[in-house]
Amino acid sequence: MVHLQQAIPYTIECYARGVLGMDQHDHILSASKAFHAYGLGKSITFPLGVGASSVLFPGRPIPAAIFGELIRHRPTLFFTVPTFYAAMLAAARKEPDWDLSSLRLCVSAAEALPPEILRRWQERFDVEILDGIGSTELLHIFISKRSGQVKAASSGTPVPGYEVRIVDASSREVPRGESGDLLVRGGSASPHYWNRPEAEGSRQAGWHPTGDRYHCDEEGSYFYEGRSDDMLKVGGQWVSPVEVEHTLMQHPAVLEGAVVAARDAAGLTRSKAFVILNEGSEASHKLVEELKGFVKSRIAPYKYPRMIEFVEALPKTATGKIQRFRLRGD
Repeated sequence: MVHLQQAIPYTIECYARGVLGMDQHDHILSASKAFHAYGLGKSITFPLGVGASSVLFPGRPIPAAIFGELIRHRPTLFFTVPTFYAAMLAAARKEPDWDLSSLRLCVSAAEALPPEILRRWQERFDVEILDGIGSTELLHIFISKRSGQVKAASSGTPVPGYEVRIVDASSREVPRGESGDLLVRGGSASPHYWNRPEAEGSRQAGWHPTGDRYHCDEEGSYFYEGRSDDMLKVGGQWVSPVEVEHTLMQHPAVLEGAVVAARDAAGLTRSKAFVILNEGSEASHKLVEELKGFVKSRIAPYKYPRMIEFVEALPKTATGKIQRFRLRGD
């Protein structure tokens, strides 16, 4: 991926200063490593750009180690991904005295932040998590929540300096409330891919396709529905795996979940949930039926997962994203 020199100061002004209000008084810790655009901005370019300080943790980011860094260095800003917030909450159950009162804000990206994780984190540590969506093509986050304006299930609103559109399969902009594919453009965008001429045709007039499915409500907030190629069509109706996952996580037995398309015994496409249970909960046929009924009672009944498998872990990338293709067996 090629980026111009102007891209780094652009993200600093638009997001670090413009959204987070970051300045020289901030002290930053990122559990996400700097080999990837999210961690690079948080740990390196943002603090250098505003004169802040940064804690660089060389070890493997596991909850106990990161809590140790948070308590030892008392940063004002903390950055990680949704799955790590979930793991930290699970670890914090055993340590009721852990104090994160130095934090003024937390930030989440890479995947959509489940509203249940946001609720539990705020309840436990009394600090907001600002969710957002970004990409390597744009170098950093271009849609984000704002402090004091957190709408739980939303990714937020466009970061100043960026434009977004939601379009249908014919590249026509869809009306408010309707789902479509998200496009973005802004001053930090990559001018081209490195040695990948076949990828250049996906952009038109500076608009970058994100590969994400979104809708925008009447108030201008954007809601993530999943990767465009991860959407499920069950019984002729589209289902957002993210909506089902977030609903499952509201159940007290569920720590984390991932939903994909799977074939049943008759060869029909059904939704299947892979679920990690909270400590103290046990897998059983009774719990499977309970979880199905739980989802039915909270969102449209046809969206409930027809199959549920309990697992110890979910396959993830180095940046914390769930590798759904491995769950599908692609």
